[in-house]
Amino acid sequence: MKEFEAWLAHPPYAFTREVKRQHLIKRLNALTELHRENCEPYRNILQGLGYDSSEMAQPEDVPFLPVALFKTLKLKSVPEESVVKTMTSSGTTGQAVSRIFLDKTTATHQQKILVRIVSHFTGAGRLPMLIIDTPAVMKDRNMFSARGAGILGFSMFGSERCWALTESMELDIEAVDAFLMRHEGKPVLLFGFTFMVWQHFYQALKTSGRRVNLSNGILIHGGGWKKLHAQAVSANAFAEALYSVSGLTKIYDYYGMVEQTGCIYMQCEHGHLHASIFSDVIIRDPLTLSVCPQGTPGIIQVLSTIPESYPGHSLLTEDEGVLLGEDDCLCGRSGKYFHILGRLKNAEIRGCSDTYASEY
Repeated sequence: MKEFEAWLAHPPYAFTREVKRQHLIKRLNALTELHRENCEPYRNILQGLGYDSSEMAQPEDVPFLPVALFKTLKLKSVPEESVVKTMTSSGTTGQAVSRIFLDKTTATHQQKILVRIVSHFTGAGRLPMLIIDTPAVMKDRNMFSARGAGILGFSMFGSERCWALTESMELDIEAVDAFLMRHEGKPVLLFGFTFMVWQHFYQALKTSGRRVNLSNGILIHGGGWKKLHAQAVSANAFAEALYSVSGLTKIYDYYGMVEQTGCIYMQCEHGHLHASIFSDVIIRDPLTLSVCPQGTPGIIQVLSTIPESYPGHSLLTEDEGVLLGEDDCLCGRSGKYFHILGRLKNAEIRGCSDTYASEY
């Protein structure tokens, strides 16, 4: 596992296909063996699948777990005393939630890799940060929900943090104005979940007739589009609406999940989600689970090099997507790039943004 530390020194989009695949299969196979030895339920699953380590020649061969298993099984590969944090997924009232057990090593790697990926888009220095959410979401520190974990993770990039919403989810325009006045003319970072940015920031500004100057702002948002798509709000309409009330032009969506925190897929300037050198995506046919060719929609499988405390390095999600290409995006970043088509039919709502929206 020590070789992974050297991997962390590389820029996040440095590897082209063959180089990345060589690194990836070696790391994934090591993680599979680690978890097979230390997690009994995972070992039993592999045995049931007829797992043979000698057949794991490429990333597509690595066995995957349905992401929903983390809602029903206690999957961890470290002793209880080594768990430093338990993270939970988003879930509407009454839904079971995933429980992800982190040891110090895994939590540290999550943080380091998140920094490597996000700073590639925001720059190396920390920026004044406007969080489009309420501080109330952070009050229960014992169980880290996906929403709280997302805010906490991205807060690392803030030199000063300001909450844009009150505890009753109203826009705190006085706090926002004071924050922007303190940092007038300087770059600022904004973070929020998609529906909350739309409902409690954009809509509040539009309704009040107010406009704020975020022409130097960088917005990173994520957590699902289900509610906005239901309102016929496209990504372009979202960007245009925010520009109309704030002058904001740098807007980056991302795709990620609590089961693979740290390995997020950032959206580039051309609207494509990108896999970094620390993760990858495979699109699988929903009936046969065979690998779909580029351009053919299917179920998204996500690979991560991070998880050492739980067997989450190869997961079959409940999302549908399509691979657009590899190593040839016009943005210049190497690696696969793809598009999310939405949740699979009958899959539970689980994104932070969509979960909140369903209860709003």
